[in-house]
Amino acid sequence: MAETDNPYQNAHAESFWGRLKAELLEDGCFISLEDARNELFNYIEGYYNVCRLHSSLGYRSPIEFENQYYQTVSLLNSHK
Repeated sequence: MAETDNPYQNAHAESFWGRLKAELLEDGCFISLEDARNELFNYIEGYYNVCRLHSSLGYRSPIEFENQYYQTVSLLNSHK
């Protein structure tokens, strides 16, 4: 059973929510719930999962990491 109120138990999620609060909510309030949903979607799908550098990926963006992965796989397959 997981401990309650232990941020080290789920460090990746805690880090994500911390960055989300710092980067998305820095401008203040949203006009409506729909506005908040749109901004959250744009942040996650348009920035966080595409452009933002991630320490777990060697301080590369997910796109850079994915491109390097496919480049490596292609190189390995060409030597078979």
